[in-house]
Amino acid sequence: MPHIVVVGAGVFGVWTAHFLRAADLDVTIIDAYGPGNTRSSSGDESRIVRCGYGPDEIYTRFARRSLELWRQFQAKRAPHEAPLWCQCGVLWLPRESDPYVDATRETLLTNGCSVESLDANALRARYPHLNSSGVESALLEPDCGVVMARRTVRALCDELTAGGARYVRSHVVAPRSSLSAAALAKTGRVATVTLADGSEIDADAVVYACGAWLPKLFPELIGGVIRPTRQVVVYFGTPAGDHRFGPSQTPAWIDFRSGIYGLPDLDGRGVKVGIDTHGAPIDPDDDARVADSESITRARTWLAERFPAMADAPVIETRVCAYENTDTGDFLIDRHPLYENVWLVGGGSGHGFKHGPAVGEYVAGLITASTLIEPRFALAGKGTIPRRAVH
Repeated sequence: MPHIVVVGAGVFGVWTAHFLRAADLDVTIIDAYGPGNTRSSSGDESRIVRCGYGPDEIYTRFARRSLELWRQFQAKRAPHEAPLWCQCGVLWLPRESDPYVDATRETLLTNGCSVESLDANALRARYPHLNSSGVESALLEPDCGVVMARRTVRALCDELTAGGARYVRSHVVAPRSSLSAAALAKTGRVATVTLADGSEIDADAVVYACGAWLPKLFPELIGGVIRPTRQVVVYFGTPAGDHRFGPSQTPAWIDFRSGIYGLPDLDGRGVKVGIDTHGAPIDPDDDARVADSESITRARTWLAERFPAMADAPVIETRVCAYENTDTGDFLIDRHPLYENVWLVGGGSGHGFKHGPAVGEYVAGLITASTLIEPRFALAGKGTIPRRAVH
C-alpha cells in the first residue's frame, strides 16, 4: 500500500489525509505543534463558512462542496459531543451599493445556492438589535454559518488515527540535496521525510500543507510568494442575560469595505470581531501573539456602530492569527517543480479554512491521478507583489 506523508495538521492537511485514507492509502500526519494549535492558521475557535465570492465561481463551487462535507462530518457526531457546525447564516453588510456584493448574489443564484436580499426595513425586522443605517441592500446566505475550527481539526485528526493513520508530533526538515539542479531534475523524487531529530520516515509521496510555515521550509521557492501576516480577532462579552447575540438571533457577518467580519456568541466565548485587512508580517514560530490596541479600538468602533447594545462591552479575549497570503488570494496547490512526488498546499489567504474539505478532496485526487491541476492554484502563476483579488 502506498504511504503518503502529510506535513501539517491544519484544515488542509487533515482533510487531505481523510481523503487519502478513503482511497485506501497509508497515511502519516506530522505537525510540530499539534492539530489546531494556536500558532496555526487553523487555530482559534471558529471560522465563517460562506459560499459567496463575487464573480469567482470556482470558490463558490469549492465552498458549496465543503459545506456539504462539513454537515456530513457534523452528522456523525454523537448527541453528547460538542457541535462542530452552526447554521446561523452569513450576512453581507455593504454600506452602499457594492458591485462585488451584486456579483456575489448573481454567482450564488447561478450555482443554486440559497440567498436572500434584505433592504434596511427587512434588516430591522429580522435583526432589530442591528443598526442598519447606510445599508441599502444586505445579502443573507441562510444555509451557511460557522464551523468550530480548532475543535473540528482535532476531531478529524482523532478520527484519522482511530482509523489507522499515524500522527507524529515533530518539526520537519525540508527536502535538500547536494546534487546539482540538473542532477536533481533527473532523480525527481524524495524517498523519505527527515524529522528534527534526524530520524526518517519513508514516503511514496509527501504533501506539505504547512500554511504560514511553507515559506520557511521552502524559502528559495516560496519566499515572497506566501506572506504570513498578523491578524487580530477580539472577543467582546455580551450583556448578562441577553440572548440576542447568540446564533439564533445574530448571524455571522462580513463588511469587506470596512475590513471587518464577525461571528455571534458561540460557546459563551463572546461576539467575535476580526480585522480582515492584512496586518504586519509574522513569524509563526517565534512572534508573540499579543493584540495591539489600535486593532482592538477598530473592532470596538465597528461593533458599537452596528450593535449599539455592545458599545461598552468588555474585551474578554483576543487572538492574533496568521494569514498566509498569496499575491491575489488564490490558493497554492501544485507539485514541487523539482520533485514529482512532492505537493505544496497552502495560500489560504485568510479565506481558506471553509474550503478545507474540498481542498483535501482535490489534493487527494491529484495524488491518485483522478483530477487535474486547476491553473489558478498553480505555482507558476504566483507573483510576489500583493494585488489581492480573492476575499
